[in-house]
Amino acid sequence: MSDFTPSWVLEELIGERTQLKQWAVKNVVQMLHDGATIPFIARYRKEQTGGMEVDKLREIKNQAEELKVVQQKIFTVLTGLQKQNKLNTQIQRSIRQAESLTEVEDLYAPYKPGHKGTLAERARALNLEPVAMACIQNSGNVNLNKHIKLGVKGLSSEKEVQTGIQHIIADLIHRDDSVIKVVKDLCKTNGILIECSKFVTSKKLSAKTLEKAQKAQQSSYKFENYFEFKGSSRTIRPHQVLAINRGEEQKILTVKYTIPESIRQKFNYTAEKKYLRFECKGSVRGLMLRAIDDCWSRLVQPQIIRQIRFELTKSAQKSSIDVFSSNLRNLLLSAPVKSHSILGIDPGFRNGCKCAVISQTGQVLYTDVVYLHFAPEMKKKLQETVKKFRCKYIALGNGTACRETEKVLTDVVKNSSAKYCIVKEDGASIYSCSDLAKAELPDLDLTLRGAVSIARRLLDPLAELVKIEPKHIGVGQYQHDIPESQLKVALDSVVEECVSFVGVDLNTGSEALLRRVAGLNLTKAKSVVERREKKGPFTNRNQLKLIKGFGEKSFQQCAGFLRVNHSNFVVDVTEDMPESPSLAIGDQETILVSDDEQPSKGKKRKIKTVGGSKAVKKRCTSSDADPLDETWIHPESYDISYKLMDHIGIKPSELGRDSAIERVKAYKKNHSVQELNQDIQVGEPTIQLILDAFLQPCGYDIREKEMQPLFKEGIRDIASLREGTRLTGKVTNVTHFGAFVDIGVGRDGLIHNSNMKRTDLQLGHRVEVKVIKMDKAGNRIGLNLEHKL
Repeated sequence: MSDFTPSWVLEELIGERTQLKQWAVKNVVQMLHDGATIPFIARYRKEQTGGMEVDKLREIKNQAEELKVVQQKIFTVLTGLQKQNKLNTQIQRSIRQAESLTEVEDLYAPYKPGHKGTLAERARALNLEPVAMACIQNSGNVNLNKHIKLGVKGLSSEKEVQTGIQHIIADLIHRDDSVIKVVKDLCKTNGILIECSKFVTSKKLSAKTLEKAQKAQQSSYKFENYFEFKGSSRTIRPHQVLAINRGEEQKILTVKYTIPESIRQKFNYTAEKKYLRFECKGSVRGLMLRAIDDCWSRLVQPQIIRQIRFELTKSAQKSSIDVFSSNLRNLLLSAPVKSHSILGIDPGFRNGCKCAVISQTGQVLYTDVVYLHFAPEMKKKLQETVKKFRCKYIALGNGTACRETEKVLTDVVKNSSAKYCIVKEDGASIYSCSDLAKAELPDLDLTLRGAVSIARRLLDPLAELVKIEPKHIGVGQYQHDIPESQLKVALDSVVEECVSFVGVDLNTGSEALLRRVAGLNLTKAKSVVERREKKGPFTNRNQLKLIKGFGEKSFQQCAGFLRVNHSNFVVDVTEDMPESPSLAIGDQETILVSDDEQPSKGKKRKIKTVGGSKAVKKRCTSSDADPLDETWIHPESYDISYKLMDHIGIKPSELGRDSAIERVKAYKKNHSVQELNQDIQVGEPTIQLILDAFLQPCGYDIREKEMQPLFKEGIRDIASLREGTRLTGKVTNVTHFGAFVDIGVGRDGLIHNSNMKRTDLQLGHRVEVKVIKMDKAGNRIGLNLEHKL
């Protein structure tokens, strides 16, 4: 009984659940254990994962963390039972086989300190187990009367003796995996019935429950679709599960789960076949049948319903998080609007519209408050501002007074080259009051900071939105039905993934952006900014190792996601430096680091360069600029990259130029990745990654291929809509039941799943739709998807 470990193997169980290859799962679990981040594994360890995408890696990580908690719980429970002298072979086997916390808790509940014990345990304490076993094994010859003991509770009559025996037999059947597995498999395959009805108050309810139910009736209209709902656990949608749970918790809905009678009959048949002998007759046969019925109604049915509800809720929460994450990813990876000044407007009525003009680099050029809705002359002032600062684009927040302000903007942009775009302003007010906003815009009133944030969201969505907690960005549904800790971990992981894959320039990236890079945190981001301000711009990635706190592991995880754009600055390399002879690529040198860059003063240490990154002995730092530092190629692959350049016939200084890109394309036509790998032997995914980097032009941004913002020159009114009207719009939110589309009339329309033609829509997609339903009183618009643009 000393084995307190699960009977399953973590990697094997994850592989079964995810349908992924065991060797790949094992490698991923090990890399995560060693401190690797998901973006790093996804981009730079494809050979070890079989080319897994981020979503699969995240699923493995979540499963591993969950199962490790179960492992610990199993050990804790079994250790506790052993100390209580309650551990036996049967309960140990059952707990070791448990694959979730719920299963472990269910099995452990009767044995917890302070618990009176199960009915079966109490019967066993009265020494009725031998009698129960005799009823099963020798059912034709059992005398129950001789076990009656007057005055002893539980044994004072034949009925009490029968009841005790019944509880023991029911317990034995309940713990028999061969019987219970049949029921579980049938419930999973066929599903169980879920019924909902409107909650009915009664005088029997407690005063607190009654008050809660009466208060909830004010918002009961939101649950009208579930007042007469019937569905199956096999086909119910995730958003329905969460809505039903919330309606039940708020005392708006009454929910009932029912296992089909056919499954109960199958349980009876299986249990009788194994436990009810042919020769069993008379009172003993009746006792056995009652035990089987008791096992079903008291133990099996409640446990299976409880487990199915738990699994449905868990699956629905995961699906909701996945939708939230997908929407967030698409929003963060929205294409930036570069090379133009932008006017940001935070709309309002009484307090006016807050305006801010920013430059193409995000610097604040002008701020003002205009009262467009009360002073018509302000329209001219806005036109003059657009003209003065040559604003090609206007970013209008989608908050209060958005549509009224949009009507004014239609006149403002008329007869000009300017266009406007509706920008989600969720979280802008939170940012305006934050310490980060105070540090970035110390001289601006907090109301004007919101307008700056709106403008910057159009300029560079990723750089601005990372300043806000993801849950405040407003791209999900049912987030209040999801455990906050799970949602935060998932969304933070998406932000890290997006920031890392886009890449951050070491010399221009903000602290808010740097801290989201895989392998970095707030402390390391501060150190990077401080070093940049103190020593000047970074000239290569290898200089990160000169910063206190950047060890080999930290450098490995973050280096590939940090760029050094050499065109942004000019480096003075003349400081106290003797001329150094030219060295061939691949030679290894060391950097002598001076005291002022050391954590310990008065000492010097040697820092190794990475791969083929060339460095010469210099005072303070190496100022060699490596063109590969501008790409997504990891420093560990620089030697391989230079070999490939030699094969292709291009120079490092030519990377990103059209001529070099054409030579790479021509080379790829005549040489496959498989052929190159036979020569270099590093792995086909790594070679492909390097070749893809060679094909990228200077300043390449992966977001450029994403959907562009939807710019407008005028507005339609909801009153002008008719059924059959065709419109173009942009997907603003995706849910389990459909997609919401901004069609420019002040209210997003809904394309229900049934009207989507099996098209996979994502946040940001442009679509052509047809109005199929109008509910002007309820302000609802039903749309049919014609096609994706």
